[in-house]
Amino acid sequence: MKTILVVEDEDMIRDMIERMLKISGYQVITAGDGVRAVALARSEQPDLILMDMGLPVLNGWQATQRIKTKEETQHIPVIALTAYALTEDRERCFAVGCDEYETKPIEFPRLLTKIRGLLQNPSLYTRAAI
Repeated sequence: MKTILVVEDEDMIRDMIERMLKISGYQVITAGDGVRAVALARSEQPDLILMDMGLPVLNGWQATQRIKTKEETQHIPVIALTAYALTEDRERCFAVGCDEYETKPIEFPRLLTKIRGLLQNPSLYTRAAI
């Protein structure tokens, strides 16, 4: 069973994502801030990370950059989850190492397609396909 780290500071949103992922057959671990996300990425080695960008303590851009610059975690695919929907925001997510981008409110069928694509073969997955 694949493990997904859900990083989201809003309890209601985090719980909703967690339930959706468990129903879809994934094991889920959660973090409410970027510092905890970086620590869990290192200790738990999840198969994929869903990263909210607007986090307290250490924001999602900073946390993703730390995850993607460490040899032990750089291989983990990261999907940005954000209400920031401008082209510049999307580019900023990719610049720090996010592998994919999903705006809020989350469209779960589309998010699940992106998750499956990244988990099946991250090296062949392309954002243009979705």
